[in-house]
Amino acid sequence: MATTGTLGAEERRAHLTAILERDGQIRLEAAASELDVSAMTVRRDLADLEALGLLRRVRGGAIPTLQPRTFRERTATGAREKALIVEKARTLLPSDGALAIDASTTAGGMGRRLESGPLTVATNSYDNFLTARQNPDVTAILVGGTAEVRTDSFVGPIACQAAASVLYRRFFLSSAAVDPELGTSEVTLEEAQVKQAFARASDETVLLVASSKLGQRALAVGFGLDDIDLLVTELDPSDPLLDPYRGRVELL
Repeated sequence: MATTGTLGAEERRAHLTAILERDGQIRLEAAASELDVSAMTVRRDLADLEALGLLRRVRGGAIPTLQPRTFRERTATGAREKALIVEKARTLLPSDGALAIDASTTAGGMGRRLESGPLTVATNSYDNFLTARQNPDVTAILVGGTAEVRTDSFVGPIACQAAASVLYRRFFLSSAAVDPELGTSEVTLEEAQVKQAFARASDETVLLVASSKLGQRALAVGFGLDDIDLLVTELDPSDPLLDPYRGRVELL
């Protein structure tokens, strides 16, 4: 719903921040329509918010700054996209054996889709561990290690060793960013290392990521696209936004 178009600068910026938290991204034209202002006005507001370190401008809008965020903070963004991704990927869940889930809220949604069966689920997220153990047919394993309070995950040498101690049918993960040339990247080196340990012990690695993260780069190198067996976004696989990845990785 459009506003009256009479909001002051501070109110507009607060509204833009709320859009970012709600949708996980800001689309320029859509935000201008919602605020009932010109696209140029939104551009200026985004520039001001970027200067404050509250977001990062990209072509056609803005995305959150790529920095560590708690599980609760990440849960509050991009709910629609995450739900679509999980719905598409649910058919990939094995009915037996073991699977791994990283500390992302997107991959964590797979834990709510687990069906009955003798299944073992390992994760380095306490929140995702609690979700998985709600299923009485699932043996949930919480990878220990050093508690990373910025991301609500467990990292470090002990976490990496434990993650690599089980053989998984599939590893479901998300990432902070996905570049068509460099592949995935993470906001901390420690997060990337645990994900790499999970992947080394997995038959298949499935990347679940919202399209707002495509074409971006974060701090620590994660995986090359050749290391990813399947890329799942909320987009139709034929969407032009996926063209830079087409032929490099299988799309769902």
